[in-house]
Amino acid sequence: MSRPTARVLALLEVLERGGTHTAASLARHLAVDERTVRRYIAHLEDLEVRIERARGRHGGYRLLVGERMPPLVLDDEEALAVALGLVGARRSGLLPDAPAAERATRKVHGALPAPMARRVADVLASTAFTDAERDADATELRTRTLMLVATAARAQQPVWFHYTARDGRESARTLHPYGVVAHAGRWYATGHDVQRDEARSFRLDRMHGVSILPGGFTREQGFDAREVLLRSLAATPWRHEVSVRMAGSPEDVARAFPPGIAIVDPHPDTVAGDEWCIVRLRAERLDWVAALLAGSNRAFTIEAPDELRAELRALAGRLRRAADGA
Repeated sequence: MSRPTARVLALLEVLERGGTHTAASLARHLAVDERTVRRYIAHLEDLEVRIERARGRHGGYRLLVGERMPPLVLDDEEALAVALGLVGARRSGLLPDAPAAERATRKVHGALPAPMARRVADVLASTAFTDAERDADATELRTRTLMLVATAARAQQPVWFHYTARDGRESARTLHPYGVVAHAGRWYATGHDVQRDEARSFRLDRMHGVSILPGGFTREQGFDAREVLLRSLAATPWRHEVSVRMAGSPEDVARAFPPGIAIVDPHPDTVAGDEWCIVRLRAERLDWVAALLAGSNRAFTIEAPDELRAELRALAGRLRRAADGA
């Protein structure tokens, strides 16, 4: 790479850091005169990089947001952060368009200088990603759906869409979206369901024909989209409804369970100095619930169902045999 080209890219790197930079400060950074800086600025503009010239005593140059992304100049740490971020987000299921993420990863890797590309490849080749947080049957999300809902949430405008429920039923819905939440490799829109007049969460990959409606709404004060989603997931109907009385404050007890699994509320009979909670969750199988309760390291009493007591006794027997070496 020729020295002038390298300096033009170095100039772009400085501008990409944000802020306004005077010709004098840029000249000092590049070890050239101000006339050369102005020539480099012209080179960048020929590449359709939009640069604003601010005149006056405190004037200078700064990047403008344009219709296309200008060339990016990344150092080693930035290149590694982008590459790992793309790969990690793709593996976790948080990127709505996996093929686009793969193309972006190839472009980033292909644009790196050879020594840096080798270092990034070494890190990626020796890094393992766990899919524990990703739902096994999470489906791919259309980028347009995510962008439309996020735009409507920020602008506080209603959205209309067709929705496919878990049991396959179709319905047309209107939602005041307060936010979007990523959980276990899926994206959810959370807000006020106009038809049911209550807070609801909808999987974005089950939403079709999304459109932003005219008009607006006022977001509820203190609305926590993440909390609403987790409570909604914990209330999803499954085969067994579990109710357990557990010792501890709601905050401490909630930390004993994975997010979105349980609803934890203060027990109505709680007295000062002796805190208990009611833990409610739903499950298709009870064996993992027994193991989860046993691993909480807290005193608890099963209120329902009776089958959970049998699972606990079976688990206790297996643990006793393992401890005895049987």
